[in-house]
Amino acid sequence: MRVRCSQGLQVQDYSGNFCKRIPTDVDLAAIDCDKTIMITFKHDDKFQENSECSFQCAVLYTTVFGQRRIRVTTLSLPCTSVLSNLFRGADLDAQFTYFLKQAGNEISTTPLAQVREQMTGLCVGILHTYRKFCATASSSGQLILPEALKLLPLYTLALTKSIGLRPDVRIDDRSYWITRVASISGSLAVPLVYPRMFAIHNLTLKDTVTSVVLPSSLPLSSEHIDNNGVFLLENGEDALIYAGKAVSADVLQQLFGVSSVDDISDQFVLQDYGNELSRKLNEVINEIRRQRCSYLRLRVCKRADPAEFQFFSIMVEDKNALGTSYVEYLVHVHRQIQNKMT
Repeated sequence: MRVRCSQGLQVQDYSGNFCKRIPTDVDLAAIDCDKTIMITFKHDDKFQENSECSFQCAVLYTTVFGQRRIRVTTLSLPCTSVLSNLFRGADLDAQFTYFLKQAGNEISTTPLAQVREQMTGLCVGILHTYRKFCATASSSGQLILPEALKLLPLYTLALTKSIGLRPDVRIDDRSYWITRVASISGSLAVPLVYPRMFAIHNLTLKDTVTSVVLPSSLPLSSEHIDNNGVFLLENGEDALIYAGKAVSADVLQQLFGVSSVDDISDQFVLQDYGNELSRKLNEVINEIRRQRCSYLRLRVCKRADPAEFQFFSIMVEDKNALGTSYVEYLVHVHRQIQNKMT
């Protein structure tokens, strides 16, 4: 596979699972729709306003019938000299995927604390550029975030608390995480470190002709978890179902076919118990599986259960042993931006 680009840009690096024998090409044993290779470009010359910049990816491959073919994909994008236009069109998923893969590449050679600082530094650098060149009229005491990247600090905080950068995880778990992020797609990068959480004890769904509309997701904070509720947390590969100790027997009977939290089987199997709430839970999980193209392994976490720690460790917006709260992290980021401005 070879990637080319217009004059003014050059391919700087490839990231993913492949063999690279010469600087311009990467060799792949096979590739499918679930694999992603990230290409980083270097901007080394000026572009003309209102012109276009092109990117082209060419893959030379052999079919199962022995035929040699070339598949060429070309993308052309408009150029701008106005930095605010660049931030307005920024792709949050792509930008964060870059952060994630950079972290994965650094873990094996750099102390974890330093990698966490580097990720925060990348976030601060982007927001400082926006503050310096696109929001000069705003008060220096105010944290200004570009609309397209307003969640970048949240996802960066989640990354610093993720399995790959935590000091308290098994080496096997960290090794799997590094391997996973090497080929992860942009759509799955954010859920890997900032999963979606839904309340499933009071599900209300809107059915459309083609699919189920999922309920609104909740922030990953313990403030949104109560002992009377049941919550589903999914990261694209696995799902944790947390049941509070004060959940009503009626809800437990509808969702799990039992009347007590303690009676819920650790080997949870999704079933339809013939009621509206159970049907909606099945629809939610099946819709998530359809979106993620993954089976989504299910596990139940109960109060005072060893898996409870795992569930609450994913509440990245809380202050814990892994790092600061989201509010404190925003203050830290703002302070670093102010230091760069002076």
